[in-house]
Amino acid sequence: MTRRRLAAASLGLLLLGGCSFIPEYIRPDSPVPQAWPAGPAYADSAAALPASAGPTLADLGWQEFFRSPQLQELIETALANNRDLRVAALNVEQARAQYRIERSALLPAVDVGGSLTRQRTPADLSRTGRTSVGSQWEASVGTTSFELDLFGRIRSLEQSALESFFATEQARAAVRISLIAEVANAYLTLLADKELLKLTEDTLRTQQQSFDLTRRSFDRGVGTQLDVAQARTAVETARANRAAYVRQIAQDKNALALLAGTPIDDSVLDRAPSLGTGDFVADLPVGLPSDLLRRRPDIIEAEYDLRAANANIGAARAAFFPTIGLTASAGTASAALSGLFDGGSGAWSFMPQIGLPIFDYGLREANLETAKVQREIGVAQYERAIQIAFREVSDALAAQGTLDDQLEAQSALVDATRSSYDLSILRYDRGLDSFLNALDSQRSLYAAQQDLINARLSQLSNLVTLYKVLGGGVPAEPVRVAGDPG
Repeated sequence: MTRRRLAAASLGLLLLGGCSFIPEYIRPDSPVPQAWPAGPAYADSAAALPASAGPTLADLGWQEFFRSPQLQELIETALANNRDLRVAALNVEQARAQYRIERSALLPAVDVGGSLTRQRTPADLSRTGRTSVGSQWEASVGTTSFELDLFGRIRSLEQSALESFFATEQARAAVRISLIAEVANAYLTLLADKELLKLTEDTLRTQQQSFDLTRRSFDRGVGTQLDVAQARTAVETARANRAAYVRQIAQDKNALALLAGTPIDDSVLDRAPSLGTGDFVADLPVGLPSDLLRRRPDIIEAEYDLRAANANIGAARAAFFPTIGLTASAGTASAALSGLFDGGSGAWSFMPQIGLPIFDYGLREANLETAKVQREIGVAQYERAIQIAFREVSDALAAQGTLDDQLEAQSALVDATRSSYDLSILRYDRGLDSFLNALDSQRSLYAAQQDLINARLSQLSNLVTLYKVLGGGVPAEPVRVAGDPG
């Protein structure tokens, strides 16, 4: 008796387990070089060197990379309130529920039910020749249309849903790191615009003083009307720039509020330091291109989508084979409620069904071809994600290798234009040169100072971009196996 039970149990497990037609998954080869680009743009970038033993830039959490307390506060607020990140988290929950729906089809659903049927039979249809009214009470437990997954169709769909769930998790991670970088760049842009506003106000004050002196000199018969007009032109230009920067700062604050998902207290922004105060970590290596495969959420997401497409091929192949469904129930039936559980009232039914596909006008072949094409699309999208990541990191490394030199040269240019401006004013005051030369020197100094602030902004923004495109703050993805996502 025990052997018979074991054999029956083994047969049941075999029927439930079935087989699988999912093709073996082989990760596509990386379509990018094994090392970062080299050349004049990268010559001075120590970060472009391969990582030795020790942490890389991407290993740092965002709290370690962004050292400014004001920026950390803004990022924490955004992570708690940003609506795009909230939608990404809800998409994960939706994918989790979809996986559980597909997984539930692997086991039979058991239902318990009860019913009462009363029926009147007319006299001409009754066996006794008299009108009769009958009752029937039933109580049963059973399963309806449970498909035995002999060829792995359901398991293939379940595997595809699981991989899609993993992909959605990575999509949320990608949104998270993008949000952190957007908050940091918006914060830096605000700081830069505040410095540009201060510079413009200082320039406006200086140009207003110059205009007043020129006008008084003209009133005393020294200078020309052209000098007065040119001085006024410089003043009005600075005034227009000041209005533009005031507007830009207001818009910068609005952008930060949108990213943060809530209004921002101005006191947080008023405590912000100036640009270039060392609020970022910049002296760690970036590792190798192969590290991107384990860390960039968009690359990992593309690979999970590819795995899901690969699993769908198994479901499409299994559709060519018969499907077996089971409907069964057991319970009691009686003409009276009081006799529903009396001896001899037992009732049962067992109804296996088999469906064998014969002709469907090419539907199954088309479904299989579609699944294969979707897998090839997934391969191309995965390779493109790697290529985009390689290009983004390479661009950031090229900028890192040149922005230091550009910033140094721009600082020297500011010093040179300041000396030129001082000399021009001195020569004008002594009557050795025209006011036009002094005005040109003043404009050159103002433009050089603006470019210096923008170059400093580019340097810091590029560092944030480099941290983002390396997948910074996202733990390296471990090997995932099929199972309950939790």
